[in-house]
Amino acid sequence: MNFATALQGLQDLEPTVEEFRDAVFRGLGNMPKTLPCKFFYDAQGSRLFDRICELPEYYPTRTECALLAARAEDIAACVGPQVELIEFGSGAGVKIRLLLAALIDPAAYVPVDISRDHLMLAAGTLARDFPDLRVAPVCADYSNPFALPHLPGLFPERRVGFFPGSTIGNFTPEEATDFLRGAARLLGPGSMMIVGVDLPKDPAILHAAYDDPAGVTAAFNLNLLRRINRELDADFDIGAFAHEARWNRPASRVEMHLISRTAQTVRVGGRRFDFRTGESIHTENSYKFGIDAFARLARAAGYAKVATWTDPAALFSVHVLEAVGPS
Repeated sequence: MNFATALQGLQDLEPTVEEFRDAVFRGLGNMPKTLPCKFFYDAQGSRLFDRICELPEYYPTRTECALLAARAEDIAACVGPQVELIEFGSGAGVKIRLLLAALIDPAAYVPVDISRDHLMLAAGTLARDFPDLRVAPVCADYSNPFALPHLPGLFPERRVGFFPGSTIGNFTPEEATDFLRGAARLLGPGSMMIVGVDLPKDPAILHAAYDDPAGVTAAFNLNLLRRINRELDADFDIGAFAHEARWNRPASRVEMHLISRTAQTVRVGGRRFDFRTGESIHTENSYKFGIDAFARLARAAGYAKVATWTDPAALFSVHVLEAVGPS
């Protein structure tokens, strides 16, 4: 197999402008106001997130990569040979390489991401670097149901989901449980999941990671307003909003907000939204799950724990789960 045959055609289920507009209307009409974090990832948002992952304060990426590198052969032994690997939120495709290098004769790789341009760039690079692997990109919002691409002649031993980056923490615990249940339905009987989960820790470490002194996370958060301006005919004054990261201890989550610096009115697609001075748009949650808390969540979603690993500093955890049906 060569690059031309390794890279399959794109299955394009990217959310429409209408879906984006309706989500923004609903969120800004809420009290308190919200915006869905999945819409962070236009081309510029994806580039900014890649920069965040390289920041010295942002421990999750380097810690998880080190953990995956150290445990890749153990993970490969857990999931077995000739798997079809489906990555939810594939991004730049960095972490998947650590697994692919260790897996035994993987059958196919299906990266799923909401940012089409970023997805195709990463999928093309991966197909060149792994020319014997079938790479079938899917542009979709993985938080909603979607179908996997049909790959003629593919007969994997099992399907394995890969959900790194503690992205599962962007869901509430109830939503995370629903996502895992949906993944089991999508991947089928005997499937497994490899999930990266951020652990609770010193709030000072968390604050530095989500409000870096270089201002990259602030630019990432504010870019959502730029995208709304560009795609939905809005007139957000970007300088009239400030990025804020908060540690919500009772909920065990970091929250990202955009704070209105002044009383103002914003128009989006012909609708008017008023802001008070200091009013927040809540843009993202990042829940931190302890080992036992995540094990309970996985059991409720119908998974049995196969293996769990943490780094020496207990910052991050990686879990291998097997779908066994309703608990």
